[in-house]
Amino acid sequence: QVQPVESGGSLVQTGGSLRLSCEAFGGRRYTVAWFRQTPGREREFVAAVKLSGGFKYYGDSVKGRFTLSWDNAKNTVFLQMDSLNVEDTAVYYCAASQTIITSSIRTSSAYSSWGQGTQVTVAS
Repeated sequence: QVQPVESGGSLVQTGGSLRLSCEAFGGRRYTVAWFRQTPGREREFVAAVKLSGGFKYYGDSVKGRFTLSWDNAKNTVFLQMDSLNVEDTAVYYCAASQTIITSSIRTSSAYSSWGQGTQVTVAS
């Protein structure tokens, strides 16, 4: 069981960019995902990658602005976030699991391991 570790959260201006990192996986069997949460709201799916086939999935609110990539040698998944707006402000969590069916990719309860989260704040 891996323990994801996130980094890269910060304060940024509207229209700016950030890259989050998640050191999460111990092999290509993993699915690694990003979720985000603001106070009083449910955790929202942001993006995920099935490392075994390189299949990537994005939430509707970030599609076209956020991009996943990964470095197998470093066991790290990156989330490049561009064109940020105030609605992107949240705590971003990295999650990982070895066995996730495609229909559950966007479901937070499907993931077995979670990081502590990293704060992203977008100022207007």
